[in-house]
Amino acid sequence: MKTTFAMLTLLLVCSIVRAQEPQVVDLPSRPGNTQRMLVITPQQPKAAVILFAGGDGAIGIAPDGWLARGGNFLVRSCKLFADNNLLTVVVDAPSDRNTVPRETADHVTDIKAVIAWLRQKAKIPVWLVGTSRGTQSAAYVATKAPLSEGGPDGIVLTSSLVSDRRGTAVLDMDIDRLRTPVLVVHHKQDGCRYCLFSGLPGLMERLTSTPRKELIAVEGGDDVGDPCQARAYHGFNGIEPEVVGKIAKWILAP
Repeated sequence: MKTTFAMLTLLLVCSIVRAQEPQVVDLPSRPGNTQRMLVITPQQPKAAVILFAGGDGAIGIAPDGWLARGGNFLVRSCKLFADNNLLTVVVDAPSDRNTVPRETADHVTDIKAVIAWLRQKAKIPVWLVGTSRGTQSAAYVATKAPLSEGGPDGIVLTSSLVSDRRGTAVLDMDIDRLRTPVLVVHHKQDGCRYCLFSGLPGLMERLTSTPRKELIAVEGGDDVGDPCQARAYHGFNGIEPEVVGKIAKWILAP
């Protein structure tokens, strides 16, 4: 009897470990194209999050799950999201591109395919979470694909791009059309010239149609190197658990 109990305990522990291990999925999203993503599934997910890294969005997910560029705030924090009962997906560049084509119809199609896949996998809300230039992806997809047309249940914008010379800043997108919840998280001392905290009031004012919105301002952590990179205040360096915890709590709030 003791042996049987020990065996059952071992099987239970192993099943939990397997469920938490990241998996690489190549999802067909457009004719001839696949969307590669890293998926972490907790035992009892209460919602799902699709994470968009900053920069050019390409993180180099290898077939075995190794990440060529894993330092981004959301990428290095992906397991923290799963620890907060969120089914977590980190998206890479699609198979036909070397970078993420953020403000394009193809990007919207790719991410709608990921959202549909998640909703088929689990009957839970699906949120888009972007950081820095990744906020362009989250905001653009949400403005072009409302919930009624296969879009997300809500979005989270961290270290938002409030000004830009290479594309459209989130502040200048059609965010006044968003009719799903929007959470904005920003470090008060963010030193990136494109993501200054002083631009947040204007962003929040543009969110006129969302049923629920909030700006969470954080402080503390470590400021190392380039102010627009992941180890500066811009990337919530040293306060990742706190920031992810606040995001998860807001997403899962009744």
